Amino acid sequence: MNKTRISLDNCCYNRPYDDQSFKAISLEAEAKLHIQDNIRNGKIELAWSFMLDFENSANLYEEREESIEEWKALSVGNIEAIEEVRDLAKRMEATYAIKPKDALHLACAIKTKSQYFLTTDRILLKKASQLKEITVINPLDFIITWEEK
Repeated sequence: MNKTRISLDNCCYNRPYDDQSFKAISLEAEAKLHIQDNIRNGKIELAWSFMLDFENSANLYEEREESIEEWKALSVGNIEAIEEVRDLAKRMEATYAIKPKDALHLACAIKTKSQYFLTTDRILLKKASQLKEITVINPLDFIITWEEK
């Protein structure tokens, strides 16, 4: 049986650092931490991309940047800024009105053969819901879906 491969965007990595007084945020943070445990124990595969490196390098908090960077070592693949990724991202921008950075994240996830792209960005979740190549989902819904398999 193949392991589930996922990609996460930067807002997902940063969810545990957000204001936990909002219940939805704390539930998503808890789900993200549960997903991390399953990556560490080898039940889920993590893909990485140049977009994560780029966005994480702009993190205002050095300790958060370093903590997120550590996940790169646990990833099964890392995709660079190749023309094929840029072309796919441009098509998603044009077809689904997805922002350029988000489209690049999604294109990277697709090219790393991730089955799921996890995000906490509500606008991206809505816009990317029509994609056929990958399931775009928030961390909490991913846990529900993944544990039902």
